[in-house]
Amino acid sequence: MAYQNVETLIANRPLPPVAAAVFALAVTVLKWEQRQSTRRALNRLEPHMLHDIGLTDVAARVEANKAFWQD
Repeated sequence: MAYQNVETLIANRPLPPVAAAVFALAVTVLKWEQRQSTRRALNRLEPHMLHDIGLTDVAARVEANKAFWQD
């Protein structure tokens, strides 16, 4: 489910407090998982691929080595 669809759902029908807290936790965990997956993929890119997306080797390694909870 796309984030904008979830936001629309919540805006149209507020969740009970416990459900809202559990939902917020689930969204946070999904963001962390996506961030970690993206960083692993970034770490596997070759220098010419990094150049294509406008990153240096150093910038890519710094980002790839961040913990999943860090922005």
